[in-house]
Amino acid sequence: MTSAASLAYAEGYLSEDDHIVAAREHAGKVGVTPIGNGAGAALHFLASVLQARSIVEVGTGTGVSGLWLLRGMTDGGVLTSVDLEAEQQRLARDVFREAGFAPQRFRLIAGSALDVLPRLTDAGYDLVFLDGDKVEYGEYLDEAIRLVRPGGVIAFDNALWHDRVADPSQRDPETAAIREMLKKVGEDDRLRGILLPVGDGLLAAQFIG
Repeated sequence: MTSAASLAYAEGYLSEDDHIVAAREHAGKVGVTPIGNGAGAALHFLASVLQARSIVEVGTGTGVSGLWLLRGMTDGGVLTSVDLEAEQQRLARDVFREAGFAPQRFRLIAGSALDVLPRLTDAGYDLVFLDGDKVEYGEYLDEAIRLVRPGGVIAFDNALWHDRVADPSQRDPETAAIREMLKKVGEDDRLRGILLPVGDGLLAAQFIG
């Protein structure tokens, strides 16, 4: 078993720069819990390996995950990010610009994910990252399978949900929905998944068609 010290060491293996630190500080002020450092680094890695040119994200927050994703994408790649909170997206926009990303590199859409995702292009994305309403994770998965290109990746944050997913006594709606999403991924022959114990858990699944 990996010790808590080793997990903490892995979590901080890649340091966050001033722009990500600023975005994380904004998150604390507005009461948003951003993705952890280790999971953010994993997203950066996935975007880079995929040479991602087009990514869709649910859960803009104040831009922590968006910065990790943008930095992994190809030059000129576009991040489409959806969030209910327009004010948080304003903070994210400021952070992206301060980090040197031109406005055409990101498209921020304020609205419900389940209203916005159906309007996006089929098989139009290299990576789909979901970090929104946990109760909606199963529906997000259905939309993500439609949106991601063959060979692309679908990723979910909070896949371990504060250690609740692994505890069978925990049956709240959020935990149950995450468990069901994990089960669907594991049983779907079109997906090749892995559950990474970084941050609060990151589920990544390649869509193989």
